[in-house]
Amino acid sequence: MPFLFVSGTLGEEVAIEALKVGATDYVLKTRLSRLAPSVRRALREASGRAERRQAEKALSRSEAFLAEAQRLSRTGSFGWSVPTREVFWSAETYRVFGCSPEATPTVELVLERTHPDDRQRLQQVFEHASVHGGDFDIEHRLVMDDGSIKYLRVVARIVRGDAPDDLQVVGAVTDVTEAKRAEEARRRSEGYLEDAQRLTRTGSWAYDVAVGRGIHWSQENFRLLGFDPEQGVPPHDKFLQRIHPEDRANYSRAFDKAITHRQSNLDLEYRVVLPDGETRYVHSIGHPVFDKSGNFCQYVGTAMDVTEQHNARAALETAFQEIQTLKDQLYKENIALREEIVQTSMFEEIVGESPALQAVLVRVTKVAPTDSTVLITGETGTGKELIARAIHKRSQRTARAFVSVNCAAIPTSLISSELFGHEKGAFTGATQRRLGRFELAEGGTLFLDEVGELPPETQTTLLRVLQEREFERVGGTKVISANVRVIVATNRDLQASIDAGTFRDDLYYRFNVFPIEMPSLRQRREDIPLLVEYFIARYSAKTGKKIRSIEKSTLDRLRLYAWPGNIREPAKRGRAIRHSL
Repeated sequence: MPFLFVSGTLGEEVAIEALKVGATDYVLKTRLSRLAPSVRRALREASGRAERRQAEKALSRSEAFLAEAQRLSRTGSFGWSVPTREVFWSAETYRVFGCSPEATPTVELVLERTHPDDRQRLQQVFEHASVHGGDFDIEHRLVMDDGSIKYLRVVARIVRGDAPDDLQVVGAVTDVTEAKRAEEARRRSEGYLEDAQRLTRTGSWAYDVAVGRGIHWSQENFRLLGFDPEQGVPPHDKFLQRIHPEDRANYSRAFDKAITHRQSNLDLEYRVVLPDGETRYVHSIGHPVFDKSGNFCQYVGTAMDVTEQHNARAALETAFQEIQTLKDQLYKENIALREEIVQTSMFEEIVGESPALQAVLVRVTKVAPTDSTVLITGETGTGKELIARAIHKRSQRTARAFVSVNCAAIPTSLISSELFGHEKGAFTGATQRRLGRFELAEGGTLFLDEVGELPPETQTTLLRVLQEREFERVGGTKVISANVRVIVATNRDLQASIDAGTFRDDLYYRFNVFPIEMPSLRQRREDIPLLVEYFIARYSAKTGKKIRSIEKSTLDRLRLYAWPGNIREPAKRGRAIRHSL
């Protein structure tokens, strides 16, 4: 608050003391007319001091704001007097250059910290500005004390003073390291994306709904569709002209539907015809894009070159057709060859030319192509299993399994499990599920030898299988279908077993659909010489011996022998002879 010193004492010393204590003016009581002007002057001075304080306060606040803004934006300010070469830095400029505030900034200091590869270019800019003037905007790198690299952007303006040579350079220096690294990362990412698109032959595109045309195509999209990137994204109608005429309408319908319905996705394949006449197959996928307000604004997608896949698929289909043709041809040839082989060698293990044996083979030829159940009877060793195999071999089931079961060799308690299988835990020792012979022979032939030995309970189950073509495993509840041809054989008189009550008559009738009775060796003695030759050739080859002939007396004795074991007997004797040799 300003004040005036009013006194009746006249003296220079008093006036000086009054001013020392802060009085604005000294007024004598004898000159009170000066009081009003003194008051006005005091008020003016007080107002001026208040304005200066406000200005100083505002300046200090503005400087604080500027310093904070520079710190946040990582932008420092500087001044450079060209004539005196004095340099002035703001606090943020010191921080940007990594220098202590006590350091004296100079042009040489700036050049010294500049990356060697950028130093000459920056020096040329400084020299040009000091001689010719002119603004400049340049980026360069700094090498920091720890060896790290910092990127700077320097923007400066030349200010001329009153004198011709009075040049001042003022400007700003911004730390753009993060932006530069982000830009480099973006470029690397774009490079990776471009390489990935090139390697996968997949381009990307964007279509602006408002303007009705494409606004972005990747480089791979230009290459794929055969357009020049220098000419920019082609109009949509020009792109449509590049599509194969036969696919153009379909593409237009699909694209228009996607744009119209907004929510629709695009997924279709079409052909493009390049200017050089090459045809490429393209698979496009797209989906709509909405802005923050939910408005449909763009449609973006990809285009993949699937020409190689299409050609490979076409080649594969052609190859498949050729393979199928060859398969059919081979199948026909196989049928013909098999028929020829069957005619010449289907009975290769059945040796003999006697009328009795030939009659059996004629019956085999008749019944084999059918699915009829066959009952083969005859003495032990007459070759009943060979006949069963011959029937299977000549049937339509020859490509599937031939499963043989000797019913006499299986314990009575296990025969059902052997034929129909069992579930885990069905009986003591059933530690896991086991498939029966019927399941193993699915689609093929099941041969039951010595069928007269079957126990009554198994006969009942077997009758059901033959009637209903289905069964259940022992201990199970699941019904299993059976597509199996059954051939049975026995050396017993089943009719006598029926009379004795040990064999079911209804099962016998199921078996006896097509009976074949095997003749004993006594009934076809004329086959004995052939059998002798067969066994001699078989066992002499195994023993490494060479037998040229057999005496007639020996052969006659063989003809007269009763052969109670039939064919099995000479086979066993032949093995004994081989071992003795």
